[in-house]
Amino acid sequence: MLPFKFAAAAPTDPVDDPNAIEDTVKSAISWTDRLWNKVADADMWFNILFSSIRIIIIFIITRIVIKIVSRIIDRTMARKQEGKIRVNPRRFITVGELMKNATSITCNFIMILLLLSEINVKVGPLLASAGVLGLAIGFGAQGLVKDVITGFFIILEDQFAVGDVIQTGTYKGTVEVIGLRTTKLVSWQGEVHIIPNGTIASVTNFSMSNSLAVVDIPMKGEQTLDESVHLVKRALAGIEDRDLNIVKVPDVLGIQSMSTSEYVVRIVAECLPNSRASVERQIQSDVKKAMEYREMSNQAALEQAAAQEKDEGDGIGGA
Repeated sequence: MLPFKFAAAAPTDPVDDPNAIEDTVKSAISWTDRLWNKVADADMWFNILFSSIRIIIIFIITRIVIKIVSRIIDRTMARKQEGKIRVNPRRFITVGELMKNATSITCNFIMILLLLSEINVKVGPLLASAGVLGLAIGFGAQGLVKDVITGFFIILEDQFAVGDVIQTGTYKGTVEVIGLRTTKLVSWQGEVHIIPNGTIASVTNFSMSNSLAVVDIPMKGEQTLDESVHLVKRALAGIEDRDLNIVKVPDVLGIQSMSTSEYVVRIVAECLPNSRASVERQIQSDVKKAMEYREMSNQAALEQAAAQEKDEGDGIGGA
């Protein structure tokens, strides 16, 4: 029964209905006319032409602005690099690239908004959605944003550079990598410390200026101060030629401390950054060699005097 009822309810075949055929033809002709009217609409083509011209102009202006700002950034970085006494080219390149990337992203974002408005897309809801999304990302990634901002200002303010020896908190070592999010330090024992930039509150840079090597040499109490100072100065003569890290001839300041059995003579020397330990070892080595040479000379003199006295005694006894 179901197929019979379906067949009975079916409409009349359009082929057998002249009115249906006429309606179909009229609908097709009407649709063709509407399409033709759209295609032949001169105002529409003028709007499309002007919109295309405006889009091209916006694109070209955006490219020109990015190029001009990039050139300004390059020239500014070049002047800064020429004007500084201590230059790290990598830092200026990094800062310049960051500023050029930020300019490019900003200009391209504005260009996209203008292009969307040209094709009658409402940018208001898009901006509102982007603001809400940015706010959500900001709340969810506060630590990341803090690390990036701190890393940018570390590079921009020239706080330290790759190759510098720094100490931040309990970590001390040579800077191997400076990133926008983390800084990598390598200690003198080979340990690698990866520190988030947001946790860097204070930094001690040992490579910014010359160091001062300080060496205390203990002397025996029976030696006079003049003898000790003369010995030290003679030992350090020409040390700036043996060790190129020494900037000036070391100064012998005099007695730093004393007791009943000995006194301590202090020596200071200005040296290149991060070379204090090696300069101190060089000074101690030279003074130690001079003291050993003096001890050997004194011992040889005593032995010679003893031998001469013995010879003289044997000569008198033989007579």
